[in-house]
Amino acid sequence: MATYEEAGVNIDLGDKCSEIAYNAAKGTFPGRKGMIGEPVLDDGGFTGTLDMGDYFLVQNDDGVGTKMAIAEMMGKYDTMGIDLVCMVVDDAICVGAEPITVSNTFDVDKVDDKKIAALMGGLQKAALAHKVVIPGGEIAELGDRVNGYIWNATCVGIVEKDHMITGANVKVGDKIIGLKSKGFRSNGLTLVRHILKTKFGEKWGFEKFDDTRTWGEVTLTPSDIFCSAVLEMHGRFKEKPKVELKGVAHITGGGLPGNLPRALKRSGLGAKLTNLIQPPDFMTKLMEIGNVSRDEAYQTWNMGIGMVLISNDVEKITEICQKHGIECQVMGEVVEGGEVSF
Repeated sequence: MATYEEAGVNIDLGDKCSEIAYNAAKGTFPGRKGMIGEPVLDDGGFTGTLDMGDYFLVQNDDGVGTKMAIAEMMGKYDTMGIDLVCMVVDDAICVGAEPITVSNTFDVDKVDDKKIAALMGGLQKAALAHKVVIPGGEIAELGDRVNGYIWNATCVGIVEKDHMITGANVKVGDKIIGLKSKGFRSNGLTLVRHILKTKFGEKWGFEKFDDTRTWGEVTLTPSDIFCSAVLEMHGRFKEKPKVELKGVAHITGGGLPGNLPRALKRSGLGAKLTNLIQPPDFMTKLMEIGNVSRDEAYQTWNMGIGMVLISNDVEKITEICQKHGIECQVMGEVVEGGEVSF
C-alpha cells in the first residue's frame, strides 16, 4: 500500500517543523507592536495579516513543489506559471483579500533561457488574467546545491477590515460548496511520482494513460485558479459583495480533512459531507495502481476539490462559477461538533 511517508514525505515531522517555523515567526510580532504593519494573530490561517490602519495587508508564500520535476521530465514548462500563481492567490482569497502582487524566486542548477522564457511566459499570462502584477523576482544559479529548478512565490494582497472572511459567523446548517479541481494543483506529487515510477520506471511520464493522454500530461494538468471568481462573489477592494461568504478553504497540502477545518475553527463547528465531487479518473486510477487507501488519498491529494466555500447563496455562487468556467456543487452542510466527516 503506497503512502506519502513511503514516498519520502513525513507529514508528522513536516508539521512539527512548520510549527517551529511559525512559532519563530510569531516571536517577531512584538517588534511592530503599536506600529503600522502590526501583525494580526490568526493561528491556522491561510495567510499572514498586517494592520495598515485603514485596511489589512496580507502576505503568503508557496511554490510548485515537485510538479516541476514532471515538467522537466516532459520538457513542458508553459503551464507551471499558472500553478505558481494559483498556489498563492488562492490562499489570499481565503480571507477575502484581493491579490495585488506575486513576486517569485528561482533556485536553479544551471540557467537556461528557453526554460525561463516558457516558465515566465506562463506566469505572465496567469498574472494578467487575474489582474495581478509581478513587481520583481530573483534567479539564483546554485550549481550542485540543487538538482533542476525550484520555483516559489510570495503574494501580497489587501482587504478592508470589515470585509475580512473569518469564519466567525458560520452557523449550523450553512451549505458547504465545493469548487471542482481538474488536476492535482501542486500538492501530493511526490506520492504520484513514487507510484508511477514504481509501476512504469524512470520515464513513466511517457506511458499512455488513455488513448489521447500520457501520464505526464495528466499529472501536469494546470491548476484551476479560483481567485477571480471568488473575488467577484465577495467583492474586490472597496466593492460590495454579491454573495455572503462565511468561510473559504483552499484544498492544498493536507487535503480536505486538513484544510476545511481551518475555515471552521472560529465557529468551533464541524461538517458533514454526503455529496463529494467525483475525483478525476487519473486520481482514482492512481489509487488502484498504488493501492492507496481512501484516507491516504484525501489527506494527500485534493481529490477533485480545489476550494470549499461556506455560504447559503448557492444560486448566485453557481451563476458566478459558471461564468468563470468553474464547476461547483453543494457537498454537505455545517453541523455541531468540531469534526469533518465524509
